[in-house]
Amino acid sequence: MNTTPIHRAPDTPAARQALALAGVFQAASLVDELARTGQVEPRPWETLIRATLDTDPESFEAIYGGHPNNLRRGLEVLEAVVGRRQANPVVLRYGFSLLLLMSKLRSDNAMMSTLGQHLSRIQGQAEHFGATHENVVASLGEAYQETLSTLKTRIVVQGDPSMLQSRMMPERVRAILLAGIRFALLWHQQGGRRWRLVLQRGALKNALDQLS
Repeated sequence: MNTTPIHRAPDTPAARQALALAGVFQAASLVDELARTGQVEPRPWETLIRATLDTDPESFEAIYGGHPNNLRRGLEVLEAVVGRRQANPVVLRYGFSLLLLMSKLRSDNAMMSTLGQHLSRIQGQAEHFGATHENVVASLGEAYQETLSTLKTRIVVQGDPSMLQSRMMPERVRAILLAGIRFALLWHQQGGRRWRLVLQRGALKNALDQLS
């Protein structure tokens, strides 16, 4: 995936929160698509996987590959949410569940540390095999399974049972859920809070208009 040129995001809290939330909802959308069809487009998939591996990005924009269009799938879902238009309820459930899981993770220092250790090891794998190699994806899925999957709050993925049980599908789904957590943490770091989502709907809408 081409990461240049860097397209600078509007330097406002609302714009950064919108982009981070777009990452969350892009993950939610891809999980739904994987569970139903077994296939996803390469660009949104690669954006999420690379973002998960890049725990020390050189800039905010570098996290998602330098251009908002890499998060276009998630931006479209977020635009529907903010504009009170109809959106896939399953995708919305996954997205808001990721925000809830992120808050549980933040309150568990031991789990945060364990997840960080997993990602440090997987970064070495990615340097050897490439970011989207199935060994790396499998390791990301394992990291999710050994940490976030152990919480009482879990995301139950709906879809085609035969698809969900096919080779590498559980690992791919968990890897994308982990990517959703990565963007949920980014959203929180940029000042995002669940209770503000309704109150700041106008600011988010304006930010999304600038990014469209």
